[in-house]
Amino acid sequence: MSGFQTLLYKEVLRFWKVATQTVAAPILTAVLYLLIFGHVLKNHVQVYPGVNYTTFLVPGLVMMSVLQNAFANASSSLIQSKITGNLVFVLLTPLSHWEFFGAYVLAAMVRGLAVGCGVFLVTAWFADMSFVAPWWIAIFVILGAALLGTLGLIAGMWAEKFDQLAAFQNFVIVPATFLSGVFYSIHSLPPVWQTVSHFNPFFYMIDGFRYGFFGQSDVNPLTSCLAVAGFLLLLSGFAVYLLKSGYKLRH
Repeated sequence: MSGFQTLLYKEVLRFWKVATQTVAAPILTAVLYLLIFGHVLKNHVQVYPGVNYTTFLVPGLVMMSVLQNAFANASSSLIQSKITGNLVFVLLTPLSHWEFFGAYVLAAMVRGLAVGCGVFLVTAWFADMSFVAPWWIAIFVILGAALLGTLGLIAGMWAEKFDQLAAFQNFVIVPATFLSGVFYSIHSLPPVWQTVSHFNPFFYMIDGFRYGFFGQSDVNPLTSCLAVAGFLLLLSGFAVYLLKSGYKLRH
C-alpha cells in the first residue's frame, strides 16, 4: 500500500500548498452567499417551521462547498497532470486501478471536508445551529464528498483540455448544485418543479445533510441515503472500469 499512500499524500499536498486558493477562497465565497442571500431573502422564502432563513442556509452552504471542492480537486488534478504530461510518472508505477481510484477520491474528500468544516466554523457564528441527528450529518457529508470526488475523477479522465472541464463544471455541477435546495425548500416550489427536483442527486445529499441539523427535511433521510449510496456505487463502478481500461489515460 506504499504506492497508494504516496499518491494520496501527493494529492493532498497538492491542494494544501495553495490553501489560500483551494480552501480559504471557497470559505469566503460561502460567507458572502450567507450575508447576501440571508439578508435579501430572509423575509421572502418559506422554510421549515421554527427555523429562520439564515440558520436554514448554513447546512446548504456547507454541503455545497464540500461537493464543489471535492469535484474540483479530483478533476483539476487529473486534467492538469494530463496536459503537463506528468501523469505518465504515475501510470508507470505498479499501482492498481483501485489504488489510483482510492487515492484521488480520498484526496478530493479531504479537500471537500476541509472546506466544509471551515465554512461551518465561520457561518455558524451568524446562526443558531443545533445537531438533532449528527450521524446523518456524518453519513451524508462523507457520501457526498466521495460521490463528487468520483464524478470529478470521471470528468478529469473525459476532458482533454481545461475548456471541456470548465464546461462540465459550469453546465452540470453548478446548476445541479444551485437547483438542489441550497437556498430554498422544494416545498416552496410549484408541484412540477418539486417533481423535477427529485431527479437531481444533489438534492438528496443536501436535504439529508440538512436533516441532521434540524430533524426536518423534504424527503425521508433513509430514502435520501439510499439514493446517494446508489449513485455512488454506480459512478464508482464506472470510474474503476474506465481506469482499468485506460480510457484517455493510457491510449
